[in-house]
Amino acid sequence: MKEEKIALITGASRGIGRATALEFAKRGYYVIIHYKSNEQSAKSVKQEIINQYHQDCMVYQADLEKEMEVKRMISYLYQRLGHIDVLVNNAAIALDTLFEDKTTENFRKTLEVNLVAPFLLAKEMGQRMYQQQSGKIINVSSTNGIDTFYPMSTDYDASKAGLISLTHNLAKQFAPYVNVNAVAPGWVKTDMNRELDHEFTFEELKKIFLGRFAEPEEIAKVIAFLASDDASYIDGEIIRVDGGY
Repeated sequence: MKEEKIALITGASRGIGRATALEFAKRGYYVIIHYKSNEQSAKSVKQEIINQYHQDCMVYQADLEKEMEVKRMISYLYQRLGHIDVLVNNAAIALDTLFEDKTTENFRKTLEVNLVAPFLLAKEMGQRMYQQQSGKIINVSSTNGIDTFYPMSTDYDASKAGLISLTHNLAKQFAPYVNVNAVAPGWVKTDMNRELDHEFTFEELKKIFLGRFAEPEEIAKVIAFLASDDASYIDGEIIRVDGGY
């Protein structure tokens, strides 16, 4: 009997994380739905997976800003499940303000969630994956970390650029057994982008070849592809998913 594949998806209660959890469940994975504060939404994702795909899954709460909680989560999951095949570092925050109003406190908070937590998760889990001689790590970065810059998002942009650098280094560190890649979405229809100014949105849409924001499911499918055997020879890459921005 073939061993069931297991995927941990951080920030999976909504947006890209939710869509990714559903996509992995659809493909037969046992999914760990991580969340920080929105328990109701996380349980809703679990119920959706059970109802739609008749697939068991797990909900786990942890504050990724707290190193001990991250380590406790990883220790618990490995003790209970024995192995994890895929880590999707999706959880992120954006604390957009006018540049002159930005604080070092918020800058640090953004880096803690968007960059330090993925580093810690990848370090702890990558070493275990290396020992089992198989595994996939997919980081959810952004075109903000490459070439679409917004002073109001300076802290977010810096964190996503750092995540791209981290991806390259992790790919080298855990070669040849662990594939580490990143997706860099452009604009996506998520809660994070729901309150954008209409005029700003209109101007951004004009820059996108496809003339629309991505659906979260479109990003999730790329993440799932990178986790699949079909992507076995892709390593250390950053895949843009931006509709031709």
